[in-house]
Amino acid sequence: MRERPLLVCCGVLLALLCAACAPVDSETAESGYQLYFRESDLAASSGGDVFRTEPVELPEGLDTQAAVETLLEGLLAGPQNELLRGTLPGGTTLLSARVEGSRALVDFSTAYSTLSGVRLTLADYAVTLTLTQLPEITSVKITVQGQELAYRDKQVFTARDVLLSSEEDVVGTVEASLYFLNEEGGLTEERRTLDLYEGDTQAAAVIRALEGAPETKGLATALPEGFRVRSVWQEADTCYVNLSSVLLDGLAEDLPLGTALRSLSQSLCSLDAVSEVRFLVDGEFEERYGSVDVSEPYTT
Repeated sequence: MRERPLLVCCGVLLALLCAACAPVDSETAESGYQLYFRESDLAASSGGDVFRTEPVELPEGLDTQAAVETLLEGLLAGPQNELLRGTLPGGTTLLSARVEGSRALVDFSTAYSTLSGVRLTLADYAVTLTLTQLPEITSVKITVQGQELAYRDKQVFTARDVLLSSEEDVVGTVEASLYFLNEEGGLTEERRTLDLYEGDTQAAAVIRALEGAPETKGLATALPEGFRVRSVWQEADTCYVNLSSVLLDGLAEDLPLGTALRSLSQSLCSLDAVSEVRFLVDGEFEERYGSVDVSEPYTT
């Protein structure tokens, strides 16, 4: 079967510059998922592909917990292609894997702690990319014998952290107004120039920026922890935002979900090419998303 490459610049992995890699939507992988491995020769991949994938099919009827465990077992077993290498060190075993809300908590044996530098980054993100294909999983935390690795820059990973790009990968920019929470709980505009990468869209760049941190002091993201956009695309001047019903179970009932959707809508409508935003739930038009009415389009 054909492998699907993920373009990652190895030199930039070392620098840990942040851009985004949209997670694999499960609707595009109904017959299976992908296990993320690396090129056998990292030096030969400099400036090119580092991660490559091999397909794996999950048995029907698996719950999220079992699916996480099965995917991790596939990573630990390693690739079938002799030109690829696993990112997890030999002797690593899975001590536990739990799902809490939309986060996968993965605990490996001591062998995992032998990783450092770029090899630790590759291992962390191979695990993250593999698990966040599951629509119920938006983030991953990896520990070793129940303990965090203190020398890591971060402890929780999302798929959107993974595609790390240099300035040379920027193919354009777009002006947008992003709406973040102010100290009073209202939405405040932050004008930004967003980078566009190869294969990127303006709408995806806006979503990526909203899922990150604002640049203005005193502002905060309006998106609740664990919330993510499943997919986004544009047809004519309408932007479609696809949300996952599964994520509602992991969100606190008192979270201002309506404010989060207004943040998304207003930010997307700030693009010159977008005049209205329509929300879908699991790919279908619905009356409500949680407690929020999403039956009508949002317009400028």
